[in-house]
Amino acid sequence: MLERAHRRCPTVAAGGRLYQMDVTDLKFPTGSFDAAVATFLFCVLPNDLQVQALRELGRVVKAGGLIRLLEYVRPRGRIRRIMSTIWQPWIMWAYGASFDRHTEKHVPEAGLELVESRYVVDDLVKMITARA
Repeated sequence: MLERAHRRCPTVAAGGRLYQMDVTDLKFPTGSFDAAVATFLFCVLPNDLQVQALRELGRVVKAGGLIRLLEYVRPRGRIRRIMSTIWQPWIMWAYGASFDRHTEKHVPEAGLELVESRYVVDDLVKMITARA
């Protein structure tokens, strides 16, 4: 993916601003960023790493900074819930993702403040906003 990003974003790549890291052990100093964004990361991150990863994002964001997460969740509607249950084995095999991560419940445990949690695509994708 980094090679692909270098080709697609040569200006960013030339500035040396593309990194490969473990979200549970980011190699940035504390308070390095005003905010952080993670898209569809926590739905592939195992449950036992959720709190650790949220804490690490909180560490690298300045105090009071926002962390925004876009995540797949288990739908509430009956038909979508049934469909997501049917799709779950394939989704897990293909992407390592789960609809049942419950990331927003880990936010307070990670020492972050849950600011907002709202659906942005029907009842399948949520935007979770936390404050460091």
